[in-house]
Amino acid sequence: MNQEARANKFSLGRIMVYLFLSLASLCSLFPFYWMFVMATRPSAAYNSIPPTITPGNMLIENFQKVLNAIDFFGAMWNTIILCTVVTVVVLLISSLAGFAFAKFKFPGKNILFVSILLTMVIPPQLGLIPQYYLISKAGLLDTLQGVMILSFLNPLGIFLMRQYVSGSVPDELIEAAKLDGCSNFRIYRSIVLPIILPAFATLGIIVFTAVWGEFLWQFTILRDPDMYTIQVALATLSNTFNIDFGMILSGVFWATVPLIVIFLLFNRLFIASITDGAVK
Repeated sequence: MNQEARANKFSLGRIMVYLFLSLASLCSLFPFYWMFVMATRPSAAYNSIPPTITPGNMLIENFQKVLNAIDFFGAMWNTIILCTVVTVVVLLISSLAGFAFAKFKFPGKNILFVSILLTMVIPPQLGLIPQYYLISKAGLLDTLQGVMILSFLNPLGIFLMRQYVSGSVPDELIEAAKLDGCSNFRIYRSIVLPIILPAFATLGIIVFTAVWGEFLWQFTILRDPDMYTIQVALATLSNTFNIDFGMILSGVFWATVPLIVIFLLFNRLFIASITDGAVK
């Protein structure tokens, strides 16, 4: 009886956990569903009481309004280039720096690492004016290079890579490679890089989505409509007194689709990184 009671209790506890997780998932997904619903409805449905929760038939019509108002695909292409370049460079720099901080000894290592981490507590708005001045003096205003160059050094990425390399790459493996005559870069390329691939996926998704959704710096630097990213281009849709919410949310919906595709492509590596940390 005791075993049967424990089994029933365990089953009931598992059911409660699944119910809670299902409810949390629905709450997390509902804003995306509501955005899709509004993208298929006229603007008046945005303020309707009771709220509209069923999709309409104006998705293509609202998106056509977006295409007539802005260069949607041009802005999307600029954003893809920006996010791809920043993500690749951040992954390279962060993994190299994380490898150095985790496995090498050099003077001032701890002070330098702490200094990099402290930059994460500084609000980005505080550096907006001096950063704009530097980019202006460098002649990079209205260019994607001016937007991306300040994003290459990512303190969070360096921290994540340092922690992952410390826990996943054995010191004995590196010492054995050095005895075989491998250079530091050969060790990074042949040993460290394959091991930290799940962390690469995790950091890549974080950086890609962060750059995709960033607005303030892009809006500050870019003034030429031909160089607009998707966030800046969508912001121009609301520069009127008569705001068409169906059109705006249609643009937002289609601008979100690439992020969903990126996550679906790399979610296995993302989950592998999480479960690997949990097992450790």
